[in-house]
Amino acid sequence: MQNGSERSDDELLAAARAAREHAYAPYSAVAVGAALLCEDGALVTACNVENASYGLSICAERAAVAAAVAAGKRRFVALAIAGPDHGATPPCGACRQFLYEFAPNVRVLYSDGDGYEVTALDELLPAAFELP
Repeated sequence: MQNGSERSDDELLAAARAAREHAYAPYSAVAVGAALLCEDGALVTACNVENASYGLSICAERAAVAAAVAAGKRRFVALAIAGPDHGATPPCGACRQFLYEFAPNVRVLYSDGDGYEVTALDELLPAAFELP
């Protein structure tokens, strides 16, 4: 099995795009997929799942983290996010804070319409909430 550092950006984004195909987004019509690369090389994918009670919807990013944690994974190397083929799809604020709990410096890749952007989570969330 490949370790985390051997996975290419293209491979991660392809996995996120494949996960996007399973999204349940009847209300927003915005399908999103995420691929979370764990430190041990495991790749966990998920998609957004909407609900008629909007607050109960879950983003692809948080779904991926929850699935990884349920599988015993808590150390992450990278997160790829694939939304619609137009426009940028960085993680929302809730997803940024949720992921920060486990991986403050995780590498984040997200589609931007023409290609993708790469940044570190702590750059997207410079003043994250932490308990004293």
